[in-house]
Amino acid sequence: MKKILSVLSVVLVLTSCQEQQKIAFVDNNKVVTEFQKKKDFEKRFQVKIDNFSKKADSLDKAIQMEAQLFQTKSATMSKKKAEAEYQLLIQKKQMQDYQISVEEQNLKAEGQKQIDTLVKEVRAFVKDYGKKNAYTYILGANDAGSVLYGSEANDITQSVIEALNSKYKKED
Repeated sequence: MKKILSVLSVVLVLTSCQEQQKIAFVDNNKVVTEFQKKKDFEKRFQVKIDNFSKKADSLDKAIQMEAQLFQTKSATMSKKKAEAEYQLLIQKKQMQDYQISVEEQNLKAEGQKQIDTLVKEVRAFVKDYGKKNAYTYILGANDAGSVLYGSEANDITQSVIEALNSKYKKED
């Protein structure tokens, strides 16, 4: 009887010493999408995109007007002079297209860099959030299926979004 009690005591002590693991998950896409800093960036960036589009349209209209003017004038020009002006017009259009292409690529790169920075910031925040709230693991749910199922009780997405946006408001 004493052996049974001592064995039960040891088992009880060992099981009570095991630490409970606190596991949760967040919807990665939702956290990034609802991050106010990202929304603010998108608004500011949209202004840049709109300005770029206006500039590109303006340059395109100017070239079209030059082409129309050339068509009108070319009837009174010698063939050689008309051909030379036509080549200049083509070169001008090609340079313009190249310039627009470079600016567009730079704009895309700037946007991607900012989004990457925001994603890193969210990851770092979630890591810190996990430490502060004593989580053993915080899993990321996404379309790739890293979390195929999770109980709603373990979904801390909304809490993380609120904490992240609260931190952003304080920084602002």
